[in-house]
Amino acid sequence: MSSSSSSSASPRRRLATALVHAGREPAEQFGFVNTPIYRGSTVLYPTADDLANRRSRYSYGRRGTPTSHALESALTELTGAAGVVLTPSGLSAVSVALLSVARAGDHILVADNVYEPARHVCDTVLTRLGVEIDYFDPLIGAAIAARMRPNTRLIYAEAPGSQTFEMCDIPAFVAAAHARGALAAIDNTWATALGFDGHGFGVDLVVEAGTKYLGGHADVNLGFVSAAPSAWKALKDTHGALGLCAAAEDIFLSLRGLRTLALRLERHQESALKVCDWLAGRPEVSRILNPLLPTDPGHALFKRDYAGGCGLFGVVLKPVPKPAVAAFLDALELFGMGYSWGGYESLVIPFDAAPYRTATRWQPEGPTLRFHIGLDDPADLIDDLTQGFARMAAAA
Repeated sequence: MSSSSSSSASPRRRLATALVHAGREPAEQFGFVNTPIYRGSTVLYPTADDLANRRSRYSYGRRGTPTSHALESALTELTGAAGVVLTPSGLSAVSVALLSVARAGDHILVADNVYEPARHVCDTVLTRLGVEIDYFDPLIGAAIAARMRPNTRLIYAEAPGSQTFEMCDIPAFVAAAHARGALAAIDNTWATALGFDGHGFGVDLVVEAGTKYLGGHADVNLGFVSAAPSAWKALKDTHGALGLCAAAEDIFLSLRGLRTLALRLERHQESALKVCDWLAGRPEVSRILNPLLPTDPGHALFKRDYAGGCGLFGVVLKPVPKPAVAAFLDALELFGMGYSWGGYESLVIPFDAAPYRTATRWQPEGPTLRFHIGLDDPADLIDDLTQGFARMAAAA
């Protein structure tokens, strides 16, 4: 935990309380509750001796400001990590986490259901640097140990996968990695630290796209990586060497979003479950991909390890022509069609994971859609989906 956190000398607080208080130092901001936006590159030193000996809390804008320090401190407390670095996007957080570990000649195991742009980083940047990438079935569980090699450096997973929503057995992956002197990393954007305590389960590096629920209003690009002591120095050094820094306004908005994160996640999850219950009874729906549901294959792992989820899930439709799916999507008035998720707005996109799966096969029985349930009244969303399905039927 950061020594500058207002609670650094106190026991770790409950998450709802930490969300309100973590990272705030009103006494240092003339009594104002929120840390303001500090923009700048140059930091002045009062004397030549101070400059020579770097006697300053801050040295250069890229290396940190009171605004970035406030969010880093808050997230360090929230995640229970040794430290946190901020990045300009969720993908850059994935990249810096992987680069902080990978060395030429290393072997890295990657779950087959991870965020597709993360696969692109692995297949281009890391392979160009001499790192061998090996994709595995996310449902492999403890059998991952048989995939370890003497040069395996990292197991990287995402639970659940952000399109196909398979759950991974993260504790099994951690145990297998640590037994062979390797590290474990996860993308925890779906659950956030409120839903899954990655470091509490022994994960070395936890990635989140702050663009999603941390910002919460579809107006932020930000990522962060929290690290256990086993991975903190390498992460911090790599982050600094790459010159990564998030925008001041995005950091400020993420701090603001942090304060209401628990309330929003509760509403997103509650509304998503209501919509899922309704969808489960629709004749157009074959199955729902959401580990929150008792009918989902990953629910047992979710119930065992997780405290909560969010508003993102997938739906597999029964076979229907593409024009009918397009008619359904075009008819929706409350669901926008766009990438990203985690904001107040409800979204839907069609997806096909088949082209980029290599260790497993994605063969759904019908078209697939990914929904994000925002802060709308779920009854209105259900009404919107009802008229969308009517348009689908008319076009089929």
